[in-house]
Amino acid sequence: MRVHHLDCGTMRLPGARLVCHVLAVETRTGLLLVDTGYGTRDIAEPGRRIGAMRHLVRPALDPRETALHQITELGFRAEDVTHIVATHFDLDHIGGLADFPGARVHVTAAEARGALSPATFLERGRYRRPQLAHRPRLVEHEPTGERWRGFAAARQLTEIDDGVVLLSVPGHTRGHAAVAIDAGDHWVLHCGDAFYHPGTLDGSSPVPWALRAQERLVAHDIAALRANQARIAALRASGAQDLMVVCSHDPGLLAAARARAAAGGEAA
Repeated sequence: MRVHHLDCGTMRLPGARLVCHVLAVETRTGLLLVDTGYGTRDIAEPGRRIGAMRHLVRPALDPRETALHQITELGFRAEDVTHIVATHFDLDHIGGLADFPGARVHVTAAEARGALSPATFLERGRYRRPQLAHRPRLVEHEPTGERWRGFAAARQLTEIDDGVVLLSVPGHTRGHAAVAIDAGDHWVLHCGDAFYHPGTLDGSSPVPWALRAQERLVAHDIAALRANQARIAALRASGAQDLMVVCSHDPGLLAAARARAAAGGEAA
C-alpha cells in the first residue's frame, strides 16, 4: 500500500514544536486516513470545537494543514476517504472527521465508550462533543485474540485491506490504539500518543519538560502507558529494517518517515 505522511496541525508547547502526523494510505477499498489532525470546522470555530486547550498547545489552524486540503493536492477528493482509523479521540486527532462524513471511523470499543460516555474528570475534559456532532459512522473493535510483533492484543482490519492492523496500547487514553500499515518494503507503526518524543523510548535526546509534564497530566493510566512504552522501545531497539516506528507529534520522526518513503520510491 502506498503511504503518504501528512502534517495536519503544527502546534507549540514551551520548548517544543509539535506536528500532527497523519497517514493517508492508498488501499484496495479507497483512501484510508490514520487520524485526521485538525479539520476545517476547527479552524472556523476554534472556541467551540477546541476550547481552552487551544491557548495551551497553540495550533496553527492553517487551512493548508488540514487533511482535506492535503489529499486534494494529492489528487483525491473527500469522497475517496472510505475509512479512518483513529488512534484515539483526543481533539487534535479527530478534528478532521467532519470533513469526511462518508468515511467509516474505526476505533477500539474502549475508546468509543470513553469518548461517548466519559466516566472520569479527565475524560469529561479531554473529549470535545462538537467534534462528534456530525455523528460519524463508528466501527468499534475489540483488538484481542491475535499477536503482532510482541503485542498480544491485535486485530487485522481486512475490511479495509490486508496489512492494516489495530493494536491495543492503552494508557494515554483508556482505549488508545496503535496502527500498523504494510507499506510494501516496510511496515509503518503509528503509535499515536503512546509516546511524544523518541527520547522517551531510547534516551537518545532529552525530552522537553513540557512534553514530560503533558504526558503525565493527561494519562488515563500512567502504569499502562509506561508498560506499552517499554514494549514499543524493545521493538524499536530490535533494529528490524522492515519496521518504522512513528508517533503523532514528533517532527523528527515525521521527517524521517518522509525521507524513507521518498528514498524507497513511495509517497512522502
